[in-house]
Amino acid sequence: MSAPPVTVLTAAPREAAAIRAAVRGADPAWISPATRLAGPRDVDGLVALLADPRVSGPIYDLPRPIDAVRISGWIDLALRLRDAGEALLTVSEDADGAIGGYSWFTVWPERSSAEIAGARRADQQNQGGGTAGAARSFGFMFEVLGVRLVGLTAALDNVRSARVIEAAGFVDMGERLSIAPDGAARRSRYWEMSREDWLTRRRPIT
Repeated sequence: MSAPPVTVLTAAPREAAAIRAAVRGADPAWISPATRLAGPRDVDGLVALLADPRVSGPIYDLPRPIDAVRISGWIDLALRLRDAGEALLTVSEDADGAIGGYSWFTVWPERSSAEIAGARRADQQNQGGGTAGAARSFGFMFEVLGVRLVGLTAALDNVRSARVIEAAGFVDMGERLSIAPDGAARRSRYWEMSREDWLTRRRPIT
């Protein structure tokens, strides 16, 4: 399951409240025009996306087995956590209106921290847009949600994600233990970046 970053930050009540409000009010179109909040109408599309092991295989915290009942519950959970200011589930659509990818943003307002998990459809992988798309998502967490720290994990053999994360300037902090919803443990590579470091590398979203 999602775990807050290893580095511990403490947010003042006003900062934590501002982050919660930012999560509730965030428009994922800031990431890209094709990105929006996931809702009940996306159950079938997300099942189709995540049923492909090339997409879901490296992701430890998805509900399994992947079926309409579990994905519906996952979307419901995301909407409740959004209302609490603690998470966002977004989907991106392709030119035909089919779901081409998803992102799950987990936010810890009292620690001014966040993480992201997600994947793109297999036919959209290795097309050269992953680095730019990831950068927009990282900027969304720092510049729109307003957190001061982002921690990221990837499976030890997920070379593609590791390249994207390191290209963005995240600092490799070794390994950590990731826990799946069924209690299974997985060793993962782990990175962090502060908002200050991010802003020295990227122009703010306008």
